[in-house]
Amino acid sequence: MSEKYPKDVRIVFKNFPLPMHPFAAKAAAAALAARSQGKFWEYHGKIFENFSSLSDTKLQAIAQELGLDMNKFAADQRSAHIQRIISRDVNEGNNAGVQGTPTIFVNGKALENLSLEGFAQMIEAEQKKKAK
Repeated sequence: MSEKYPKDVRIVFKNFPLPMHPFAAKAAAAALAARSQGKFWEYHGKIFENFSSLSDTKLQAIAQELGLDMNKFAADQRSAHIQRIISRDVNEGNNAGVQGTPTIFVNGKALENLSLEGFAQMIEAEQKKKAK
C-alpha cells in the first residue's frame, strides 16, 4: 500500500505476541534485535515464512542467514529496552482493542476487510474525508 499511496500511507508496525504461540514473544524480541542492525523487515519476513517451525535454533539460524552480528543480536534480544518496546506495544494494542493478529488500523479505525481491496477502499475513503 505504501507504494500505491507513497504520500498518504505510513506503515507503523507494533508487536502483539499472542500468549498461545510459544515463540511469539521470542520472535518479537528477535525481530527487534534484527532492527538494531537494519534488518527488521527481512527478519520479520523470515519469521512468517517459518512460523510453523519456530524454535530458539530457528531464530538463531535466521539471524545467521541474514548476516547479523550474533553477539549483538543475542544481547539485544535480552535487553530491557527491547522488552519495554514489546510491553508498550502490547499495552497499546490492548488499549486499542486488538484481540488477534494481524490487526490493521487506518487513522485509528480497525480495518475489517483484510484484503488489499479492503485496505485500498479504506485509504481512499480517508483521502476523500481529508480533501473536504
